[in-house]
Amino acid sequence: MAEKKIRVTLVKSPIGCKQGHRATVRGLGLKRMHQTVELVDTPEVRGMLNRVNYLVRWEA
Repeated sequence: MAEKKIRVTLVKSPIGCKQGHRATVRGLGLKRMHQTVELVDTPEVRGMLNRVNYLVRWEA
C-alpha cells in the first residue's frame, strides 16, 4: 500500500520569524516562496506543519 502524501507550499516569507520556525521551514524542504514539496504524512511532519501553520498551506 502506498504511503499517504501531503503537499506543502510556502506562502509567507520566514524572514523576521523566529530562528526555530525558519529552521522548521528548511526542515520541511522549503527553500523559496511558492515552492511545493510532497512529504510523507507522519506525526512528525504534522507537528512541523502545526508549528509553522501561518507560513505554509498544505493539503492531504
